[in-house]
Amino acid sequence: MAVRDDDAPRSAEPPLAASRRSGAVPVLRGGVRLRTLVLIRWGAVAGQAFTAAVVHWGLGFGMPVLAVGGTIALSALLNLTVSIGRPGSARIDDREAAIFLAFDILQLAVLLYLTGGLTNPFSLLLLAPVAIGATILSLASNVALTLLTIASIAVLGLFYQPLPWRGPPPELPDIYQVGVWAGLSLTTMLITLYGWRLAEEQRQMADALAAAQAALAREQQLSALGALAAAAAHELGSPLSTIAVVTKEMLREIELDDPLREDVELLAAESERCRSILARLSTDPAGDVSDSYTLVPLPALIEAAAQNCAREEIAIAFEAGPVGDGVPKTAPIQLRSPEIMQGIGNIVQNAVSFARREVRVTTRWTREWSEVEVVDDGPGFSEALLDELGTPFISTRQGQEGHMGLGVFIAKTLLERTGANVTFGNRGDTGGGAAVSVRWPNPVFKAT
Repeated sequence: MAVRDDDAPRSAEPPLAASRRSGAVPVLRGGVRLRTLVLIRWGAVAGQAFTAAVVHWGLGFGMPVLAVGGTIALSALLNLTVSIGRPGSARIDDREAAIFLAFDILQLAVLLYLTGGLTNPFSLLLLAPVAIGATILSLASNVALTLLTIASIAVLGLFYQPLPWRGPPPELPDIYQVGVWAGLSLTTMLITLYGWRLAEEQRQMADALAAAQAALAREQQLSALGALAAAAAHELGSPLSTIAVVTKEMLREIELDDPLREDVELLAAESERCRSILARLSTDPAGDVSDSYTLVPLPALIEAAAQNCAREEIAIAFEAGPVGDGVPKTAPIQLRSPEIMQGIGNIVQNAVSFARREVRVTTRWTREWSEVEVVDDGPGFSEALLDELGTPFISTRQGQEGHMGLGVFIAKTLLERTGANVTFGNRGDTGGGAAVSVRWPNPVFKAT
């Protein structure tokens, strides 16, 4: 079965599409402030200086004080240079953040080389820059930091100065040192893998929610425009009626050969044209969200949401009716909300994009629930995608013609805000095709 794309852009370019035309999720790394990394490094410098002082003067262990102090001072000097050169509120890009953390890894490696290598219990601190990078850097930068850390661990396992100690330092078995090297290396890779993956999913979810909010805001703007049009039609109706009456009186009184006769006839025609335009604005439920159309029958609402999705070569068939005995024949009423208009529109548009000849939209209801089912005769959803539908950036056409893999995510998120349960599947008959069901519990009928 062909893999089905879940993206369903509406008539306008989807939000954030401009930044995604390259086909990849936007790399919003470098969003970290410079001040954050500077403060982390100051904490590291203070901790290193304190530990070195306690080991050398507090415990009386011998160590190369000048070399250790110089390495710590170099880190502090670099921090001062960075802090003075740029404002702390500046946000650094992915490359700069990677270089910043790479220096921390190398500085820690030099300190450990001077103080026992992997036999130093503080060798675990090499994992700190990797953990920080996993949450803020791109995959390529994380891979580079991981390789640098593993290489540093390998070098420290072979070359290091004796561990600070009273008398001869302890001699650890080679097998133990190999185990420490393997443990640190594996932990580095696991931290990078899991930390980056979790952070990436969080970033994707934030991007997708922003796109959903943008789609909802666009629908709300369209609704507000419809309400404004209805109000304008109501307010301008009375003065236009007065103008029409006065114009007719003038036409009856003016002579046929009067030079002003043509102007008066033009005025009458234009006033009638204005009244016709305002009448359309006040009676079109698709563009009007005044009080008359706040609550509408569910089938009418679904047709209004899907009206802009039609194509000449694809027929959209609408069916509606009750299910079971004792169910009201009159359809339940539903609040005309931007969430429903945008959500149903996205689902129908997606179905039209993959249908061969027809899309069928069926509205059903009982006393316990009301449901809208959108079925097409296309290839259907891929089995590999069924479990992932509803999550952001799931699309086989991602990056092509503005497709971002957000259509179904936006539709599902908006519809669930109205209390609906959205499920995805494929038709069970031999015709194939996808089937999307949107069900609301506790329908409201006009009689109640």
